[in-house]
Amino acid sequence: MAKLTKKQKAISINPEQLHGVDEAIALAKTNATSKFDETIEVALNLGVDPRHADQMVRGVVNLPKGTGKTVRVGVFARGAKADEAREAGADVVGAEDLMEQIQGGKIDFDRCIATPDMMGVVGRLGKVLGPKGLMPNPKLGTVTMNVAQAVKDAKSGQVEYRVEKAGIIHSGIGKASFPAEDLRANFDALVDAVVKAKPAGAKGKYVRKVAISSTMGPGIKVDTTEVAGA
Repeated sequence: MAKLTKKQKAISINPEQLHGVDEAIALAKTNATSKFDETIEVALNLGVDPRHADQMVRGVVNLPKGTGKTVRVGVFARGAKADEAREAGADVVGAEDLMEQIQGGKIDFDRCIATPDMMGVVGRLGKVLGPKGLMPNPKLGTVTMNVAQAVKDAKSGQVEYRVEKAGIIHSGIGKASFPAEDLRANFDALVDAVVKAKPAGAKGKYVRKVAISSTMGPGIKVDTTEVAGA
């Protein structure tokens, strides 16, 4: 029988065992043994069928302890609003010129914000921005006149969540180097936001399964009775 490598020993977790939230976070941190600072990720399996419009779960949440990532923000705005965006720290600001840059294949941002008057321009980019999840949306606060606040939110730890076809939400809650209590604060914020976003069409148990993992580590099942609102 072949000897287990150090990494294999580290990830020898019973895949069926349920853990408390704090224990699962601690295990995920322990199993983040890569040379880079792995992201700690959460998977929420919800009792919804997102093929039905009344069961879509989507929104944004401000993680109180940040994400540990540097987020590049692009803003579609003109005049004073463009100046506001730049002052707030936006990385790319423009109008038709930015549209042409994107049409040319250059997307130099992770989040996209637009003032309402720019949506005619942004709308032409639907086939490019849509599949990448970058299309500004008023429900997510990314189509707004308050561009300065939107830029600050995006930079300070705001993440977007969206249920996938299988009824699962995946989201990062920080880096493995974060203190466990910071990851727990971000976990609670994410779960609270998803629970509050429960659609009227959802039937039966809403939060069915929860797992926590690091980028390269195994999934660690969480006891849903420990999850507020589940």
